[in-house]
Amino acid sequence: MRRFAGIMAALCSRLDPIDAMTQQYPTIAECVGNTPLVRLQRLPGETSNTLLVKLEGNNPAGSVKDRPALSMITRAELRGDIQPGDTLIEATSGNTGIALAMAAAIKGYQMILIMPDNSSAERKAAMTAYGAELILVSKEEGMEGARDLALAMQAEGRGKVLDQFANGDNPMAHYTGTGPEIWRQTGGQITHFISSMGTTGTIMGVSRYLKEQNPAVQIVGLQPMEGSAIPGIRRWPQEYLPKIFESERVDRIVDMAQAEAEDVMRRMAREEGIFCGVSSGGSVAAMLRLSRELENAVLVAIICDRGDRYLSTGVYDAAAR
Repeated sequence: MRRFAGIMAALCSRLDPIDAMTQQYPTIAECVGNTPLVRLQRLPGETSNTLLVKLEGNNPAGSVKDRPALSMITRAELRGDIQPGDTLIEATSGNTGIALAMAAAIKGYQMILIMPDNSSAERKAAMTAYGAELILVSKEEGMEGARDLALAMQAEGRGKVLDQFANGDNPMAHYTGTGPEIWRQTGGQITHFISSMGTTGTIMGVSRYLKEQNPAVQIVGLQPMEGSAIPGIRRWPQEYLPKIFESERVDRIVDMAQAEAEDVMRRMAREEGIFCGVSSGGSVAAMLRLSRELENAVLVAIICDRGDRYLSTGVYDAAAR
């Protein structure tokens, strides 16, 4: 035994110090996921329920979309669909674009992002900071127009569309990551999961995992009321409904007014110290509604991103309070 230990010590002493450091420190890609799950203290009021929020803004590029962005690129590489140096194209309302721009920078891809021109200045600046090319469509064309343009560019041979709306690697990131994390962090005690619905990747992947662990867990999706504009979530026309969406995986859908989502978003910052975006405010607003109907429940809502992406829109201004 002593002789073996001596051999191992000798071998370790010959390791290149740089090799030893690469084994000790993670890359930025390895820092995606394992985000905190924290308890709300003041907003819930007197209740027997436990209200928890998962802080996805703690991901390296600042949102829950870091998970599917890295998943879509990595899994496409493994299949041989893409290789470093290729040009990737994606339609985005913001967070996925920022996350894909980061992932493309990590892995050596050219990234073209197409988004409506009414997206916040911070989102546009973040994408170009990572080196992505940004193409804007009008507010009237919206995400539907952005998606159509992305597919047209692919047909012209200008790059490959990852297509977060139809790509199974999107919900897979949450089935293998977000869902297991929530189950582990709650010790399997979660009773309700609440998430905004945009591409629907988060709610699809988490629902699939949680329902496999306990079919009684209730999955609650959030969509904007007619006439409300909440960044990152949509009421999709039937022809644009994401192909990854499976309605049977959602037990209940809550319609959320923009004003209520923004109000709870601001209260999250002032009363809980959690600085988040509008869709996250909507998810927490839905969770507060549910909590008033329940007893001894454990509710988890997704905080999609951080509030600093919305400052230029004025939603945090004193006049908006």
